[in-house]
Amino acid sequence: MKDQKIQGPSLLSVLFLSWFFTGKSPKAPGTVGSLATLPLIVLIHYLQLNIYSLLALIVVLYLCAVFVTESVQKKFHLHDPQWIVIDEVIGMLITWSFVMSVEIHHLFLVFAFFRFFDIIKIWPASYFDKLHHGFGTITDDVVSALFAGGVVKVIITFFP
Repeated sequence: MKDQKIQGPSLLSVLFLSWFFTGKSPKAPGTVGSLATLPLIVLIHYLQLNIYSLLALIVVLYLCAVFVTESVQKKFHLHDPQWIVIDEVIGMLITWSFVMSVEIHHLFLVFAFFRFFDIIKIWPASYFDKLHHGFGTITDDVVSALFAGGVVKVIITFFP
């Protein structure tokens, strides 16, 4: 019988879930992952993707993230490890979808309010956060992003 190596998640899984290793930051990986989404947002803006294309991208990322997160968490007996920041990427994209502007103050609001709601986890985000499944790991940030996007939209609408 050959010796079997103990292996971790595949490089491709880690690359995706950690958003190109930004989730491996020793300090504030969620914040670093959120900041690392800004170049993608700027790219999407300059490619002139419409809201439907953006939503399609978000849905594909979400489905892949739920599947890969569940696989990694189950295989390695993990629950929402800090290095998984693809949920922050999806959350930032959802929050940004409410404004689709790359003006610096709009990007600041998107970042600040997404991080705020992601950290405080208003119900039902707190409910999903407690689920020991890839669905819960990713979905709590989706809920937080919806709150954040709504607040950002109101601020930009009433205080242009």
